[in-house]
Amino acid sequence: MRLHVLALFPEMLASPLAVGVLRRARERGVVEVFLHQLRDYASDKHLQVDDAPYGGGPGMVMRPEPLVAAIEHVAAAERPRRILLSPRGVPFNDERARALACERALLLICPRYEGVDERVATWVDEEVSIGDYVLTGGEMAALVVMDAVVRPLPGAVGNEASPREDSHAGGLLEHPQYTRPEEFRGARVPAVLLGGDHAAIARWRREESLRTTLARRPDLLARAPLGDEDRAFLRRLGWRDG
Repeated sequence: MRLHVLALFPEMLASPLAVGVLRRARERGVVEVFLHQLRDYASDKHLQVDDAPYGGGPGMVMRPEPLVAAIEHVAAAERPRRILLSPRGVPFNDERARALACERALLLICPRYEGVDERVATWVDEEVSIGDYVLTGGEMAALVVMDAVVRPLPGAVGNEASPREDSHAGGLLEHPQYTRPEEFRGARVPAVLLGGDHAAIARWRREESLRTTLARRPDLLARAPLGDEDRAFLRRLGWRDG
């Protein structure tokens, strides 16, 4: 996969790209990342990329000329899916991340200030929001999207089973995790995890995943793939199906 990021401050991405999963994925050739400085596409001598909004109001709006010039330049060669990071976009989730992981190339467009001129929407394929809050700029949102999209790619993480067992990967939150020591300040690891009965461990993990999801994100249960045993267990916890 090839990931392009168009931003006013692409240097913000340099450090995160140099560590962890994103670094390993790049070193293994799983993904290539290209950072594009928006000011390189400004045509005036001051390299201006923003201006005051028509109609008045606070802040500045990103101008369409440099944005569209940059989008057209990057998109000309390989036709990436063009994504504008925006608080008004469609909510980003695990399902969307895995769908985007199937794309050959992505272009993540990072707005600043009060956002971008509305006419730029003609040159993007979709708008994506990482949550119901506002960031100073889209660079941090782009990092979230990149990390979530790269994780499912074959060879991106050390254990390829890990992305399949993450929270949300199967529609539920992940079960609790434990490691050494067996006892820590009076709190012990559940005995089932120490017994070596893999069927019992799998059943415990499934039930704890259901329990955690019901307690913290019950809204996820409406669309999670649940079997008859899952539903029976949830009902014993007080869940009402439908």
